[in-house]
Amino acid sequence: MSDVVECTVAALDGEGNGVCHRGKERLAVPFALPGERVSLRLSPEGKVGEVDVREPAPFRTVPPCPSFGRCGGCRLQHAAPDWLTRWKEERVLALLARHGLESSLRPSHRSPPATRRRATLAGRRTKKGALVGFNAFRSHEIVAPAGCTLLLPQLLAALPLLERMVRAGGSRRGTLDLALTASENGIDIAVKGGRPLDLDLRMALAEIAAAGSVARITWEGEEVLQVAPPVQRFGRAEVVPPPGAFLQATREGEAAMVAEVREILSGAARVVDLFAGCGTFTFPLADTARVQAIEKSRPMLKAVEEAARRTQGLKPVTTARRDLFTRPLTPDELAGVEGVVIDPPRAGAEAQVRMLAAAPPTLVRLAYVSCNPVSFARDAAILAEGGWCLRHLRVIDQFLWSPHVELVAAFSRSAA
Repeated sequence: MSDVVECTVAALDGEGNGVCHRGKERLAVPFALPGERVSLRLSPEGKVGEVDVREPAPFRTVPPCPSFGRCGGCRLQHAAPDWLTRWKEERVLALLARHGLESSLRPSHRSPPATRRRATLAGRRTKKGALVGFNAFRSHEIVAPAGCTLLLPQLLAALPLLERMVRAGGSRRGTLDLALTASENGIDIAVKGGRPLDLDLRMALAEIAAAGSVARITWEGEEVLQVAPPVQRFGRAEVVPPPGAFLQATREGEAAMVAEVREILSGAARVVDLFAGCGTFTFPLADTARVQAIEKSRPMLKAVEEAARRTQGLKPVTTARRDLFTRPLTPDELAGVEGVVIDPPRAGAEAQVRMLAAAPPTLVRLAYVSCNPVSFARDAAILAEGGWCLRHLRVIDQFLWSPHVELVAAFSRSAA
């Protein structure tokens, strides 16, 4: 038999759940906000079930999406946007404070609704056809994104094509992963989990692509067709990323990040772009500086090299393939470098940051782009021990209505 428990939500955790305490027990309460009085059912195993908000927080708001609560795509649409932005800012400052650090905050960027240009949807064949959408909250059920306030309209408009794709290449026993990216020339679609390619499937996919604004279709890593190059613009360069390549979630968020990075590294004549990807920062920086792009992925570096050859008016752009986790750039290799931008994955870049902390005194500008404030705070502390000063940071909220926090931070130090 389940227990009914009443408690007051003390905070939000990193997953966006409300946190309640029952004695020494810590309970994660979905869709609850700090300060709210809630009644919840606990299973005999201690799992939180049905939640009833008895006293709502003043910043609780009506979710704009009709599927909120069922769809797993958004977790915090019930929180007022301004409050959510402040929560993200305060989370970053609190994590820095644990390491004895502080920073001034620039005004946060919040991408508008309906601007997400990439997403991975699930697709499954049904008796009547196919279902495409996001996975439901804590479930493998698929929720169709009707009325979605997150995705770009052109991605939503592609749903009928995706359903046809699932019918042609899916099975009722499995789920397809449909990775969508909006490009300059149409939608770039990468599919995993489908049946093996054969002539019939290739022909079906070609017909589907011809019926809509599709730039490229990749099936289990194999490029099936390219109607037009799926171009992404980075600065003045037109880059064709490999299938599934990393891309910032919104154009607006990317523009805010690029503006911050360019300002932080202003005046640097020689720059290194660490974890460069397909050149998000490489090409805007190459307007005024010689840039070396360092990245582990050979296909992404190839995309950078090809775009650099095609683009006129840039300072020299060079590349190097390297796993910066196992072989970070050393202080000797940083000799003569005046600025660095580093954009690591969620784990941060502890090994590389230790090398940056010991870099030659000619390196005086550092832009750190982070998608995880926990690893960022750890790395910032390492840099501080090496004489770097955290000047300011800006929270970039391009994952609306989620607990995900991104930021750009400015570090500097005096030349010896």
